[in-house]
Amino acid sequence: MTVDEGARTVTPGRAAQELELRRDEFRLAVQLGLVRTVPVGEGERRRVERWELDRLRAAPDFPDGLRERVRAVGTGEAAALLGITADRFTRLARTGHLSPVRFSLNRYRAVVWMYLAQEVVEFGLTCPALLTGRLPLDLRERLAAHEDRRPRNWRTRRLGLLLRATEDSWARAAAIASLLDPVQLAEVVDDPYERTHLDRLRPPPPPGMPGSPVARELAERLTRADDPDEILWHRLSLALALDEARAERQAPHPGETRVVGVGAPVPLPVGGGPRGRGSVPGGPVIEAPVPRGPVPEVPVRAVSVPEAPIPEVPVDAVASPAGRPVAAGRPPGRPVRTRFLERFRRGRATGAARPRRRRRPVAWP
Repeated sequence: MTVDEGARTVTPGRAAQELELRRDEFRLAVQLGLVRTVPVGEGERRRVERWELDRLRAAPDFPDGLRERVRAVGTGEAAALLGITADRFTRLARTGHLSPVRFSLNRYRAVVWMYLAQEVVEFGLTCPALLTGRLPLDLRERLAAHEDRRPRNWRTRRLGLLLRATEDSWARAAAIASLLDPVQLAEVVDDPYERTHLDRLRPPPPPGMPGSPVARELAERLTRADDPDEILWHRLSLALALDEARAERQAPHPGETRVVGVGAPVPLPVGGGPRGRGSVPGGPVIEAPVPRGPVPEVPVRAVSVPEAPIPEVPVDAVASPAGRPVAAGRPPGRPVRTRFLERFRRGRATGAARPRRRRRPVAWP
C-alpha cells in the first residue's frame, strides 16, 4: 500500500467509527452494498475510500437512515413489527416469504435467524393478507411436509453478494463451488489442480461462525446446498462458470516433473555423486539407462585380496571446497558440513530474507 492510498482510504474500523455504526452493522452494510470498499494492494484487506464516507455522511438522514437500513432483528422483534405472533412469522419465513440476512447458534445449538427490519416492514405493506386469517392451502401443505426455505434463501442471498463483489471469473466460480460438498465438487471439477485453485480462492466463512467443533459442523451444513434441485442448479452454474474461466485463462499447474521408472533414463546430478567413467565435473548430465527385465544371476566365487597399507595423507594436503574449513581427523575427500549457525550468518550477510507468506489473491468483502 502506497502513501497516497493510505491517505485517501481508511480502515474498516475507522470507517465504522466515522459512520457511527457498530462492527457487525458496518460488516452488514458492506455485504449489502450500502458501503463500497476497494482492495488495496494484491491480496490486501479492503478499505473504504474517503469520498465514500463523505457521500454517506452528506445524506440528509445520516446517521439514523443508514443505521435503520442495516438493522437486523430476530423472530420476536420481526413479529412485533408486523403485529403477528412469532409462530406465524416463523411459518411465513419457512415458506420463503422472508429471507434471512445472517444466522447464529445459541448456547443450545439452535439456529437463530436474523432479518432486515426494512424488508420485514416492506413485506407487511405488500402482503397484508398473509398477516391475518388462515394461511392458503398450498402454504399449509408445504408446512405439513416440513419445508424450510430459510437456509436456502440465506445461501442465495450470500451467493449474490459474493458474485457482485468480484469480476474475476475464477473467483466467481469459487464462490459457487463453496456451496457444494467435496463429493459434488469432485464430480463437476475432475481436474485436481482446478479444485486446488478453487479452494485457494474460496471465500471466507460467514461472520459469526461458532468456535466449538460440534457447533461449527452444524453451521457448515447450513452453508452447503442440500436440496436436490438446489444442488443441480449450482452444479450447472459451476460448469458454466468454469467454461467461462477456462476461456479466459487456465488454472495454474505445477511444473512438469518427469517420473523416473523402470527403463526410463535416470539423470545423474551435475558435480554430485561418484565420479567414474563418463562423468565430467561441471559438464552436462549423462543419462544412464536402467535395463529392463529380470537381472541375470552371475556366480560369484570367493577371491582373497591382500590388504594394502593406507598411506597417511596430511590434513593440509587435502583439497577442501572453497569457503569450507577442513577438520582434523576426518577422512580425506569428505568435506566438513557447514554448521547451521554459520549458514545463518552467511544468509544474514548476503541479505537473504525469509519468503513472505503468499496472500490470498481475492480480497473478499
